Amino acid sequence: MAGCRMKLELSRVVQGRGRLGVLKELGKTGQHSLEVPGCLLHTHLGAVPHLTRDTLHTLSNLPSVTQVTLSNIAEHQEVLEEFKDGFRRFAGLHNTVLYCSLHDPATPCPTGYNTTKTVSVWGSGGRIELTVAKFMALQKTVQPDWYQSMADGETWQSGTSRKRVRKSVDRTLAHLDECLLVHQNSQELEGVEVFGVVEGGDILEERVRSGRETAKRPVAGFCLDGLQTGSMDQALRTQLITAVTKELPEDKPRLLQGVGRPDEVLACVEAGVDLFESFFPFQATERGCALCFGFDVSSDPELAGRAPPAAGVKFGTRQHPVSGGVRRLGAGSLVEFSGVVELAEEKTASGETRQNGDSNPADQSRMTSFEIDLKDKRHRDDFRPLVEGCGCYCCVNHQRAYLHHLLVTNELLAGVLLMIHNTAHYHAFFRALREALANDKLDVLKRRVLGEGGGQTERNE
Repeated sequence: MAGCRMKLELSRVVQGRGRLGVLKELGKTGQHSLEVPGCLLHTHLGAVPHLTRDTLHTLSNLPSVTQVTLSNIAEHQEVLEEFKDGFRRFAGLHNTVLYCSLHDPATPCPTGYNTTKTVSVWGSGGRIELTVAKFMALQKTVQPDWYQSMADGETWQSGTSRKRVRKSVDRTLAHLDECLLVHQNSQELEGVEVFGVVEGGDILEERVRSGRETAKRPVAGFCLDGLQTGSMDQALRTQLITAVTKELPEDKPRLLQGVGRPDEVLACVEAGVDLFESFFPFQATERGCALCFGFDVSSDPELAGRAPPAAGVKFGTRQHPVSGGVRRLGAGSLVEFSGVVELAEEKTASGETRQNGDSNPADQSRMTSFEIDLKDKRHRDDFRPLVEGCGCYCCVNHQRAYLHHLLVTNELLAGVLLMIHNTAHYHAFFRALREALANDKLDVLKRRVLGEGGGQTERNE
């Protein structure tokens, strides 16, 4: 494999581990960039759930990298092989970098089906068993810009034996070596980058071994697997990530799989993670919930709470194409979403305030305290937007009462409007995170997100 084109240029390292920078020269042409810490654009078969391409482009500052998963694509292999021009053209994706992962982070994956020679993915038609040969044939058919190597990631459950964890690390390294060998001898994958996968369950020694050995291979970056929400508490996750990142080169990106809650994102960024999967807005949308947590760190108090002009939010426009350009954000640049500060004064129906991040993370289908349940009857006559000051199409044009009506009557428009808002809100949080790192305000952002010092957000009973 030729030398990696992908380059990570760090501008700051905060408190020894939190990294701020730009991932440059992405894609086969090298024309795209992605600011870090950042997230990928979560899709199902290349489409953001609930949204058409035109609807998606009412949002600005979308990530330049689109994530697709083999769990969704594998059952369409024959069609793609007949099409011959790769998944990007098949799905009508334009001007974006395509990243192909193994599993869909928003969908639970059954365990107990991996073997020494195969891993299993689960599509709508059931289980699909992949050998390295079939896995690499799929990558040649998909033609992504970068992909996650095949890995045995079934050791995330607590109580997994040390022997099973060690076997997982050995298998994953063996899979990586086989994938790299095929990759290096494949013209179809010329210019495509490979991310090695770091496994190790909850055993520190195996995590370190996996990271150290993976770093010896010619990979462009690293996927940290088996650390997803519900698999372990945050203190242990932070300890493991911190130990692993010490084994990884500074100039290559670290992508964490299966973690999306804002409080967990902040802790993992402090431990040295660069990239995340943005499945959390989709999960909130599926619950009938709207994200509304505080993250404003603007230095200009006069800008706080002021909604911007509702320009470029008409459906059918393409004013905000997915772009790899890097846009610097100045003071007050997050004013579009700074109205979330007002949520600090709201209370639950029982009169109690709740802190962000206090819900049980073990079940990813449960509502978190970073969102409000629009199905709750108390929103029936609530004529406020989802978030005061938010400039997304949903908040500019509709009220909580209307979203409540759409949800209780099972109207499809509910998912569309919620996904617009939740996507906008979540990506604005990452912009706030980068601004906080740039301006030494990470502690301010953490207090705002975690609800400390009066920063609580409302939560249903």
